[in-house]
Amino acid sequence: MISATRLTVRHRRTTAVDSLDLHLGHGVHALLGPNGAGKSSLLRVLATAGTAVEGELKLLGRDPHRPAEQLEIRRRLGYLPQTFGMFGGFTVRECVSYAAWLKDMPGHSAPDAVADAVDRVGLTARIDSRYRTLSGGMKRRVGIAQALVNRPELLVLDEPTTGLDPAERERLHTTLRRLGGTGTVVLATHLMEDVHACCDTVVVLRSSRKIFQGTPEELREAGGYTGVIAANAP
Repeated sequence: MISATRLTVRHRRTTAVDSLDLHLGHGVHALLGPNGAGKSSLLRVLATAGTAVEGELKLLGRDPHRPAEQLEIRRRLGYLPQTFGMFGGFTVRECVSYAAWLKDMPGHSAPDAVADAVDRVGLTARIDSRYRTLSGGMKRRVGIAQALVNRPELLVLDEPTTGLDPAERERLHTTLRRLGGTGTVVLATHLMEDVHACCDTVVVLRSSRKIFQGTPEELREAGGYTGVIAANAP
């Protein structure tokens, strides 16, 4: 589902991701690392919102550098960036419907898909509320709903549980486990609770490089997240 070879991402003179090899199939995959490690930059590329300057990348078996294949990827992709916002005057329904339209979902199926995505994040009672009237946690849930609306085969989430209460985090973990059974989910997080609750594998970045990839159990055996980071200190 995701195949990257020597992937390099730069922002001006700064290397955000350095010669990354990454191969991920079905399941839920956590992306960990300190601030500035390159997590968000990598997720942007996996979501076709950014580009690599070097290396090869295939998403869902397609090349995102080819316009026609990029369009097909985006139809089958869900993405929640770290900073998400919508037009304040839109209702929740309109926010998620807009995402469905961007993904070229058929008009006859979009309304039911929108209602289902909103229900999965527990916002059915607020579906006709204006986005600007929602709490921070509810706005985050709208962001998750728009990422889920097309039932994506590849779901890319940057800090999805930020601002969610414990019950909503548990709801999201359940949803991600289900999606990981038939698709590929990649989420950046700072919470080991997310990792242990729903993730099959863990990738750790430090200073733009991958320093660990394995199961949560293998990470624990390697000294845990802090142990792996300390062992790979510059």
